[in-house]
Amino acid sequence: MSKVINFRGDDDIFPWGFLYPNPKESSLFLSRGHHVDVYVPPRKRSRVSAPFFVSREQKQQSTIEVLPDECLFEVFRRLTGGQERSACAGVSKRWLMLLSCIRRDEICNNETTQPVEPESRSNIKKAYESAKPKEKGGFVDSNGIKAEVKEEDLETDVDGYLSKCLEGKKATDVRLAAIAVGTGHCGGLGKLSIRGSSSTHGLTNFGLKAIARGCPSLRELSIWNLSSIGDEGLLEIANGCHLLEKLDLCHCSAVTDKGLLAIAKNCPNLVSVTIESCSNIGNESLKTLGCSCPNLKSITVKNCPLVGDQGIAGLFSSAGNVLTKVKLQALNISDVSLAVIGHYGSAMTDLALIGLQNVNERGFWVMASGQGLQKLKSLAITTCRGVSDLAFEAIGKGCPNLHQICLRRCPLVSDSGLVSFAKSAGSLKSLQLEECRRITQCGVFGFFANCGGNLKALALSNCLEIRNINYVFPSTSLCHSLQSLTIRNCPGFDDASLAMVGRLCPNLTRVDLSGLQGITDAGLLPFVQSSDAGLVKVNLNGCVNLTNIVVATISKLHGSTLEVLNLEGCRFITDASLVAVARDCWLLNELDVSKCGITDSGIAALAGAKHLNLQILSLAGCSLVSDRSAPLLVDMGKTMVGLNLQHCNGISSDAVDLLVEQLGKCDILF
Repeated sequence: MSKVINFRGDDDIFPWGFLYPNPKESSLFLSRGHHVDVYVPPRKRSRVSAPFFVSREQKQQSTIEVLPDECLFEVFRRLTGGQERSACAGVSKRWLMLLSCIRRDEICNNETTQPVEPESRSNIKKAYESAKPKEKGGFVDSNGIKAEVKEEDLETDVDGYLSKCLEGKKATDVRLAAIAVGTGHCGGLGKLSIRGSSSTHGLTNFGLKAIARGCPSLRELSIWNLSSIGDEGLLEIANGCHLLEKLDLCHCSAVTDKGLLAIAKNCPNLVSVTIESCSNIGNESLKTLGCSCPNLKSITVKNCPLVGDQGIAGLFSSAGNVLTKVKLQALNISDVSLAVIGHYGSAMTDLALIGLQNVNERGFWVMASGQGLQKLKSLAITTCRGVSDLAFEAIGKGCPNLHQICLRRCPLVSDSGLVSFAKSAGSLKSLQLEECRRITQCGVFGFFANCGGNLKALALSNCLEIRNINYVFPSTSLCHSLQSLTIRNCPGFDDASLAMVGRLCPNLTRVDLSGLQGITDAGLLPFVQSSDAGLVKVNLNGCVNLTNIVVATISKLHGSTLEVLNLEGCRFITDASLVAVARDCWLLNELDVSKCGITDSGIAALAGAKHLNLQILSLAGCSLVSDRSAPLLVDMGKTMVGLNLQHCNGISSDAVDLLVEQLGKCDILF
């Protein structure tokens, strides 16, 4: 009787269709008699003239697939085991998306049985449409990438957290959902990096929602070049990943202050924040970061047009006592921001200021004179026209613990400012000057004479005004503390200048003279002979006028300490230099003789030196080396990890194949 009462149509009684081919003949079976008190309404005329048949062989949908999302959600959240959840996620994309919508705190244990509203079905449906049907071993997303995530696909970083990096077309919602579900039984995801590209199409805020729900242990999140990720995704991260410590947003145009404010307010453990080329992030975000993140140690803000003096002032007035590392680049800030930094940056140890076109001399002077940068140890200033001699001197006086400073493309700094800075910066250990066009050789030697006894490294690059001068410094001006000297692409630096530097700095161990085409044996020989400490690393790349005599002298005097020797492009270097190296250098592990006059005889000399343990050997462009060197290189390859044979026209492909086969642990470029 219940069948009749609950009758809703023909299929409730006969699920396979009509009993009779002709629907009109059903009246024979359901004819009303005087003894039957049942009313059957007349059937509407079928719009299809042909009889309707349903085959018994029609494929039946599995019972579990008939269940709506709400029921499956309740079933899945009762799977407490991570492996069981991962196994279910591999069944279909529908199951994966449902599992990825379950928060960790929504998974039932023995005490919890209350139903939970799942993610709206419309959002899950959107994610469905970005993927293809299931395949064996997993399913494929819209970019053709299998969404299955195995434990061996995940990396473990130095802190012991699982980490994953998705790039290009591998970055999709489906793959993020698979990561969120699959990392649950592996300890949880700790670091996630998503790098978009022109081939990234299937990634939206839904993917970040899945990560937020399934990875509450996330500590580092990096999102690059993704305009499809906006505030909605960051709000989910803020609500689900309260342990977040590091956030990196680069070229995320859809992210605004709203998303970053949520992160700042809900993630108090934030230690490091990087915001680069995010056109809709402004002052409010920086203010809130300063107020709400008591552990914030490092911040980088680059090319964000809405960030101004108010944002920088709000950040430092609240967090200046905890911020230790700051980088500000290409921002619309003025002298006011630098004044605030100089006053409130009491914990600052590392500061980089790049491309601040609206900051004048006064801003740098006030920053240095504010007495707030007492702990500053490293300062880098690039392309800032406001750095003058007066500002440079003030930096030396106002930062008593400054150990390292780098000036790049600061056209107003001259010899006078360099010498004044040297006199006031008593703790300085490293100075780097690049494209400072008003610095001359007089300023460099004046710096040597006044830098004190702590300077250990000096680097000069592309300083075109450094030229030879006829001036003799007294012996009391020796810089005994200097250990590393780099002079690159300074065409005015000649033999006389090099010999004088050698006399002033007798304890050099690391020397880089690459690109100095004006020096010859006459200048380098006294320089090498004046070094008392023993050279460890020597780079003579591009010094085209040097000969075998220099290499023989370096090998003889410093062979017991020399570890790295670069002779690339020294056209007059021949096999005689390799014979000297093989005979006198005992600790050498890296040798570069690219574009030199080396032949098979030189390789034979190196192979015959059994005491040599070369790890890296570069023969690029040595056209005189032939296949006869292949067996010799095999003998040497027991210790080598890198071999460069590019543009060695005398070595055949068969010889290269032999080397690749024999030297399995060596990275060979050819």
